[in-house]
Amino acid sequence: MTSATPSVDDCMAWLHSHAPTPADVQGMARFGMAVDRRIGLSIPTLRGLAKAARRDHQRALALWDTGIADAQILAAFTAEPAAFTQAQMDHWVSTMDSWDVCDQACTNAFAASPLAWQQPARWAARPEEFVRRAAFALIAALAVHDKKASDDAFVATLPLIEAAAGDERNFVRKAVNWALRQIGKRNARLHAAAVALAQSLREQTSRSARWIANDALRELNARRP
Repeated sequence: MTSATPSVDDCMAWLHSHAPTPADVQGMARFGMAVDRRIGLSIPTLRGLAKAARRDHQRALALWDTGIADAQILAAFTAEPAAFTQAQMDHWVSTMDSWDVCDQACTNAFAASPLAWQQPARWAARPEEFVRRAAFALIAALAVHDKKASDDAFVATLPLIEAAAGDERNFVRKAVNWALRQIGKRNARLHAAAVALAQSLREQTSRSARWIANDALRELNARRP
């Protein structure tokens, strides 16, 4: 990367020039990552490029629209969170097709947006798998990164977790579980609230809800704040 202000074409050329072997890309499929439109770069490699390229929101939007997973993760690393509009965030989640792209966007781009807290309830109500995953991946990211958020803000997301716990789709239930665990690790009050919800979910007939409950309780009971 030599340009002082790398363009979309510069970034894409760099991505392709660092492409791993096809076997490396196919190996990603074993972890549930979509590989049909993926070059196959590692997260540390993409972070290195992001550091060199610096933030540029318009370029990030264009990188996202290439539909290539590596470019979309780079977009998440180099977007300007404060510049997101509601329409842009909705567009990103509506076009996600891999869990890692979803999680990187939620953690590195959306969580720092002033619009972040408006999204979980909206996206959790949507039927699309990765839109719904984004709702709970964003809650998990906020639980880790938004140090100023009140306990009440997270308590208000617990009904969303309860309502989605019966969703049997793997990428949704894992994000619901992630959100519940991260909320419970913030402090003692939220730990108690998360444990109480998990205990309630364990009594449901849904296999997904019981899996979420048991997995969350294993971690939360082992890590009391």
